[in-house]
Amino acid sequence: MSVLHVINGEYYSGAERVQDLLAARLGEFGYRVDFVCLRPDLFPKRRKYTQAAAFEVPMKHRFDLRPVRAVAELIRAADYRIIHAHTPRSLMIAAAASRKTGVPLVYHVHSPAARDSTHRLRNALSAAMERVALRRASAVITVSESLARHMAWAESPKRRVVVVPNGVPAGEELVPRDPPAETWTIGTVALFRPRKGTEVLLQAVQRVRAAGKDVRLLAVGPFVSPEYEASLRDLADRLGIADAVEWTGFTSDVSTRRRDMDVFVLPSLFGEGLPMVVLEAMAEGIPVIASKVEGIPEVIRHGREGLLAEPGSVDDLVSQIESLMSGKYDYQTLRQAAFERQRDHYSDRSMARGTAAVYDSLCRSRNGD
Repeated sequence: MSVLHVINGEYYSGAERVQDLLAARLGEFGYRVDFVCLRPDLFPKRRKYTQAAAFEVPMKHRFDLRPVRAVAELIRAADYRIIHAHTPRSLMIAAAASRKTGVPLVYHVHSPAARDSTHRLRNALSAAMERVALRRASAVITVSESLARHMAWAESPKRRVVVVPNGVPAGEELVPRDPPAETWTIGTVALFRPRKGTEVLLQAVQRVRAAGKDVRLLAVGPFVSPEYEASLRDLADRLGIADAVEWTGFTSDVSTRRRDMDVFVLPSLFGEGLPMVVLEAMAEGIPVIASKVEGIPEVIRHGREGLLAEPGSVDDLVSQIESLMSGKYDYQTLRQAAFERQRDHYSDRSMARGTAAVYDSLCRSRNGD
């Protein structure tokens, strides 16, 4: 059975990796996936699973409804049985195409629309768009329990809200790794933008170094804009740590750079559903320190699979980094527990299985079962 995923497509970051992995794994459960990109840019170029078609139907602006006709024609021509949207923008188009074709719609919530960025007006518009377009959806998937609570208003007798946690490929065995004897490499991976809290991490690195600890920062990933990149580089310079920070920019081989990290830190301020980068670090047995926001505490239990810090608190982040470096928490115990938890509960296969179960339920409902 064929499913059309309606996506933005301008980035290849966390949500886009979910979409890519679902396309690769849903075939095991009887579903073939294709994509239609409304803001085609990085996703069509960088996705790993290229057996899925990636149609490009560009929107000219946020409220451009002209792609609806083309998407509806695609649905009819290829006989797609389910439409699956991933953002408020794609939901708007997918909902209208669902009305035209009668094909059921699934909406996948990766982060709270009302807290997705630092732009309040944009967040408000996205949340309003989501609330209106969601009336057409037959099912809602959230990537964490915290998002399910956020989306509780969407539950109805005709629409279920189902939690399907994100997942990544699980490693076969834990690769040996010891804590460093001298220089520690603190790593982070992101599409760097204000809500990722990188400013907090830079200040924490400066504080740890000022306390006499030998640490460096490896920051892997692109920036949301040249202006934001300049602001982060300027902050590192003003803190006197520019020579201790490596900014890689975009790389297609994140896994290789992740192996250079002794600890993975995600200092997000808000807007995280269930970060793929945290799961990927766990899968490689890298100890994780992350902010206590959204779905992160559902995966990382403090002192068991990693350490949690209060969002926006430089003091708390410094404390967690130093507690790991000092041996207060056993390095090997944390990485073993994180590896096992990801493998057992947050794999790409379990994510695809949960998504397929939602599809199966829709199909049974349409068939009157």
